[in-house]
Amino acid sequence: MTKTFETAEKKERVILVAVNTEGNDADVETSLEELQELADTAGAETVGKLIQRREAIHPGTYVGKGKIQELADLVRNRQADAIVCDDELSPAQITNLSETLQVKVIDRTVMILDIFAAHARTSEGKLQVELAQLRYRASRLTGLGKSLSRLGGGIGTRGPGEKKLEMDRRLIQDRISLLNRQLKEVVQNRDTMRRQRSRSQIPTVAIVGYTNAGKSTLLNALTQAEVLEEDKLFATLDPTTRSLEREDGQKILFTDTVGFISKLPHQLVRAFRSTLEEAKYADLILHVVDASNPHKEHQMEVVYDTLEALDITGKPVLTAFNKVDVLSTEPMGGGEILLYENTGRKDTRSDASVSISAREGMGLEQLLEKIVKMLDAGFVTIERLFPYEEAGKIQIIRQQGRLEVEEYREDGIFVRASVPPALAH
Repeated sequence: MTKTFETAEKKERVILVAVNTEGNDADVETSLEELQELADTAGAETVGKLIQRREAIHPGTYVGKGKIQELADLVRNRQADAIVCDDELSPAQITNLSETLQVKVIDRTVMILDIFAAHARTSEGKLQVELAQLRYRASRLTGLGKSLSRLGGGIGTRGPGEKKLEMDRRLIQDRISLLNRQLKEVVQNRDTMRRQRSRSQIPTVAIVGYTNAGKSTLLNALTQAEVLEEDKLFATLDPTTRSLEREDGQKILFTDTVGFISKLPHQLVRAFRSTLEEAKYADLILHVVDASNPHKEHQMEVVYDTLEALDITGKPVLTAFNKVDVLSTEPMGGGEILLYENTGRKDTRSDASVSISAREGMGLEQLLEKIVKMLDAGFVTIERLFPYEEAGKIQIIRQQGRLEVEEYREDGIFVRASVPPALAH
């Protein structure tokens, strides 16, 4: 009789730990819920949670020493494989916790870096993730690890450990330098493409938002881009630019960017800066918000704070409250219709807002109308008579502006249109 063997990868059993220093239990619980989503995305199973109230995070063990015994009991009773802390840990905190609890200890930053490493698809994305990982490791290289053979002071403890430590540092720094050179070439190529788009005068819309707000779904709905859509955090990392051509011939470029998240590791912000800066050169910021998320106000603040950190300010912002299809419906005229007005949904920091369902295709026409209106705000109106030998210019107007009147006369083609100032000249 043939034996069968289970080949499915065993899920790591993790316990989530957070320290509440602000006294706001709701915020800490929300952050821990998000950490659980990150754990799910990374392929782990959450088997327990622990929150401690303290005036400050313990510098040596993250949680207080009295709480460590409770955590040890929880690890033993739940048969946990790892501890995941909701804040970035120091090398000493990781070492002390892991040696005391005898399980692997990681922090929120490592969890996010692991997810990014698993989801990066393009060579640029992989380079950026590796650079972020190496910078994180470089900041945590010490001569105190067991693998570095430095067990204490005095005779017999010098030499090999320090040599290995310096070797690791040099190898990491050499790799970081190589990645920086490779990324510099990628950034130059991106800048070249960006300048080409700028010269074409085709308006650009940057789609930004909290992770899993539905940015990729919206890009697909607008442009049939066929970008991966999953109900997971950071399902897509690599930026995608696609073109939308309206019925009147006007073209609009939409660029999907990396999703934001609370406590986004600064190593990732640095590594993905060139990608995130796509929004800096866009004509309009399209801020996608998950309207069904009870913590959407906090998520919106995170997005704006990240944009400010990247010095992306002064741009017109249109907020799209997405996923309204999962909100309440009510019957009207014998059938079910979706309530997707802006009732109860506001973004005081944006210039306009609209409620949509990218998945169901609801509200997309209103969204496009507002996008066009906001893009046209800086346009100028021209009235010109083009000789028939210059008829090709009218196609340029269709692509880059809005053609309002086109009359064929004996002496040429009369046009009234709204166009970008640069095109008007």
